[in-house]
Amino acid sequence: MTDQHTIHLTVNGKQFEKKVEPRLLLTDFLRHDLSLTGTHVGCEHGVCGACTILFDGEPVRSCLLFAIQADGHAIETVESLAPDLEHLHPLQQAFRDAHGLQCGYCTPGFLMTLVPFLKENSKPTEEEIRAAISGNLCRCTGYQNIVDAVKLASERMTNKK
Repeated sequence: MTDQHTIHLTVNGKQFEKKVEPRLLLTDFLRHDLSLTGTHVGCEHGVCGACTILFDGEPVRSCLLFAIQADGHAIETVESLAPDLEHLHPLQQAFRDAHGLQCGYCTPGFLMTLVPFLKENSKPTEEEIRAAISGNLCRCTGYQNIVDAVKLASERMTNKK
């Protein structure tokens, strides 16, 4: 039997204590052990951004971390964004309204990259948006609608304050 270690972590505001193998990737832990399938597996090399989550509030590639490294930390996945089943997060709604997604596979990674970006920069320029998303790959949209969605979300979130 493989050596297992107990980890304690918070995921989307809920505390967990789980036994994990040292080699278990955080992506696989989230998807298979916690059934949080919004974190997508793309390249498994940290290049595409599909697996981006918030690790203590910072966007990270969960395919580059082992679950054991999350011991004692707070994780947020795309499932944490919508306040309830009837409403989307303003960024999710903007992606929908501005057609910022097509197949949607990359979308969770973009969202988890952009949530902290918009918290730090409430009125970003197009150039700043493009720089922020430069680490996320999309094979469908051509990025313009994603940029438009971020602008729309920024406007809506700024006007709400």
